[in-house]
Amino acid sequence: MRREIITWSVVLVVILAAFGGTVLILNASLYSASGFVRGYLDALARHDADGALDLAGTGISGDASAELLTSAAMGDLSDIALVSDSTDAQGVHTVVYSYSAGGVAGSSTFQVIHKGTLLGLFTTWGFEASPLGVIQLSVLHDSAFAANGVDLQTPTPGQAAPFLVFTPGTYTITHRSAWLQAKPVPVTVTEPAAAVQAELDVEANAAFGKQVQKEVNSFLDGCATQQVLLPTGCPFGEPMGNRIVSTPSWAMVSYPPVVILPGAKTGEWIMPQTDAAAHLIVEVKSLFDGTVSTFDEDVPFSVSYTITFLADGELLISSQ
Repeated sequence: MRREIITWSVVLVVILAAFGGTVLILNASLYSASGFVRGYLDALARHDADGALDLAGTGISGDASAELLTSAAMGDLSDIALVSDSTDAQGVHTVVYSYSAGGVAGSSTFQVIHKGTLLGLFTTWGFEASPLGVIQLSVLHDSAFAANGVDLQTPTPGQAAPFLVFTPGTYTITHRSAWLQAKPVPVTVTEPAAAVQAELDVEANAAFGKQVQKEVNSFLDGCATQQVLLPTGCPFGEPMGNRIVSTPSWAMVSYPPVVILPGAKTGEWIMPQTDAAAHLIVEVKSLFDGTVSTFDEDVPFSVSYTITFLADGELLISSQ
């Protein structure tokens, strides 16, 4: 009996030693401060927004939008590697990781504090401050934008709006619609609680200019069909002091080249004043001596328009 007790005691000691060793190993790796940060970064790498938010904690405040804290909006993160893990006198860990974010090498520093223990054995950790960052985004001349393909809007066009983002992260801000476009703006947020400024300049696309040119040309062609000296509602005409003795005949000589620029109001676009010319042929009888001559000349004129979008996506072109 004594021998069995000794045997089982030895087995128990071995088991407890192995268990204790396992606890020590886990506390030094998975349940370490750097292991906690690694878990957060791994969640970002696999686009697990819910998992990343759970680890980030609830210390999110202010009026920043959380619309970009989704799996669909997360950028690519890879090559994650621990750089350092140091502790200050208050027990706060400073953990530095390197990585590749969107194909660009970078590093981030996180402050991690002890929270307690799990089952009385495993150390638990938390971020001293939320690891989320903020993009202060201004969208000029429109309110719509896309971040990593997710379509959103700013509350007020032209004014910076704060959007919470995961740190580290890369975000490509774009705009593409039927009539508008913008050069993509890459934004990288590397440090927790950092605010990064970004501005997206929305402009008319080629289709917008072509459509306005088509409609302006068609309108002017319609004006040229009016057989009067002063076509109604049209930007060109030729008043005469003498009597006309034949039907006036108009033809367009040069159309105004369309350039689309942002207007003073969001959603309003302008075609600035542009020169053009129409040609008029008409027989004229002098009131002075009765002679008849032919007026056969180009008549220069200029036009400017304001363009807005209708609810169905069509363009409303109005003279300024």
